[in-house]
Amino acid sequence: MRVLVADSDTIGVGRLSAELQRHGFDTEQCGTGVEALEKYPKFDFFLIDIALPDIDGLEVCRLLRAVNDIPIIAFTDPGTDLDRILCLQAGCDDCMAKPFGFRELLARIEAVLRRSSSQPTALPRSQPLVIGSLCIDPDTREARINGRLIKLTRIEFRLLHQLASQPQTVFSRARLMADVWGYQHHGRPLSAKASRTIDTHTSALRKKLGDPSWIVTLRGIGFRMGHG
Repeated sequence: MRVLVADSDTIGVGRLSAELQRHGFDTEQCGTGVEALEKYPKFDFFLIDIALPDIDGLEVCRLLRAVNDIPIIAFTDPGTDLDRILCLQAGCDDCMAKPFGFRELLARIEAVLRRSSSQPTALPRSQPLVIGSLCIDPDTREARINGRLIKLTRIEFRLLHQLASQPQTVFSRARLMADVWGYQHHGRPLSAKASRTIDTHTSALRKKLGDPSWIVTLRGIGFRMGHG
């Protein structure tokens, strides 16, 4: 089973990953919420410290749970019962206060897996979004142009789906960072790094769609969906 561990404590997460590997898990670690949101589709289980340096870990869990049913165990600071409640409300399957024993973590992973395997997974299908020759299926997370599958990363798909879901709406950079990346700027100006992140993903998305007119840039305002 592949396990993704999101924790900015590189020493602690390194030890945890080594222990998991010794018990037969295939693990990978990352130190930020942005990395976690990019990488998690390849994994079967998600361990996350809610104290991440870029995106609040609770928001990462909310964003992830909105689109995926991957099992999640969150780590919090000791003595914070409110954090445990917030973690469960954010969609986590379980929550553990640091420091914790590795045997307890193994037992909790097994318990979460038992519960998740016994739950029904059938959900009503969502209607695909169709704009001209572009078809976006939110259930399969696939985008096609004239029936041809476009290979998108998780973030690229979220960005495209966000724009296509309201094709007449102009999305500001701040709103895209909040809705797609989960970055809450709380009224502060976006950093140059955040703006570059949006530009990089928008550019990559345009190239994959094969026509830059699919995404329209309104300078100083934001982005909206085009028509290819």
